Amino acid sequence: MSVEAARRRAPVARGRLPLGVYLLAFSLFAMGSAEFLLAGVLPEIAGDLRISLSSAGALISAFAVGVVVGGPPLAIMTLRWPRRTTLVTTQALFAVAVAAGLVTGDYAVLLVTRFVCGLAYAGFWAVAAVTAIGLVAPDRTARASGVVVSGLSLAMIAGGPAGALLSYFTGWRGGFWGVVALTALGAVLTLVAVPATAAQERPSVRREFAAMKRPHLWAVYAATIASTAAYMISFNYLASLLTGVTGIPGVWVPAILALFGVGAFVGLSIGGRIADGRPTHALLAGALGIMACSVLLALLARHALAVVPLVALLGVAGFVLNPAIYGRVFTIAAQAPTLAGATTVSAFQLGISLVPALAGTALNAGAGITSTCWIGAALALAVVPAVLADRTP
Repeated sequence: MSVEAARRRAPVARGRLPLGVYLLAFSLFAMGSAEFLLAGVLPEIAGDLRISLSSAGALISAFAVGVVVGGPPLAIMTLRWPRRTTLVTTQALFAVAVAAGLVTGDYAVLLVTRFVCGLAYAGFWAVAAVTAIGLVAPDRTARASGVVVSGLSLAMIAGGPAGALLSYFTGWRGGFWGVVALTALGAVLTLVAVPATAAQERPSVRREFAAMKRPHLWAVYAATIASTAAYMISFNYLASLLTGVTGIPGVWVPAILALFGVGAFVGLSIGGRIADGRPTHALLAGALGIMACSVLLALLARHALAVVPLVALLGVAGFVLNPAIYGRVFTIAAQAPTLAGATTVSAFQLGISLVPALAGTALNAGAGITSTCWIGAALALAVVPAVLADRTP
């Protein structure tokens, strides 16, 4: 289904964003909380299932692999489904997979269900973005996408920590049962309140694949992978930098890391407002902002008064890009956005997945923890030629 067809079938908002956009953000918040929650309960899972911590960590990788490899095929499989049907189906699959892993308590089953959760998560995220832009006027595309993606920043700020707190009192399964309940609620709200956006023209797999051949689209994907890895490599190792180099007591680390999530939410709000009219400006500002913050973190790592605000600014810079990325993808592939949108989700996750390998190479070679910031700066710099390549006629 093309974006134009979706807009012909659904009421298009030209003032405030419609309720459906915010409901999609809520659903992404519910599902995304499971991703951020897992990292906070890995030791408890390892102890309960009597497995090593590294084996428990494989549950994170299983989810990531599901997102990277599953999104595009799932997008093609559900191409001829009504959007609302796909959204509710992926939410139901996600909730059932989480519940199945919790009920069985078997590590192998849990590993499989995490992979299935990644598939469903990628499918929902891609279709939610397409659905959101079908509910708004063309000049509000990036803003609508930014609001949907803001569900992830809220999951980072509140969902993951709240789930971890619940798990502290109820056992590690408690937080995930909360995710199941919120996802089920999101599915009901989606079914009731998100308008149907079925296509008037017949969806075409051939047209979807044809859109993927456009070089500008792959320039945006390259920018997505590099920029995501750029800010996540610094974020993932901030706890070690804060305690080992800056000398901040460990009790303050969660609060400082939460500042990154607050910055991400601010960045999405700013990016959503400027990306529709000036996507290149948003992309370049984000990339250069990530580079500047990363360099300053490396140089000023011993100074808490500098590091703490830089963490928040890194979140702003990193997430300013996201609405512009979606805006460019859906502009380039306007006639066939489903596969392009799903591949965007995979590109984000691929960027995150590259972080352990890049950081591990540097740290295993004997480099200090600030080397992760320098790698982030280099990756951010690599975004610039990708953005300029997208501008080339």
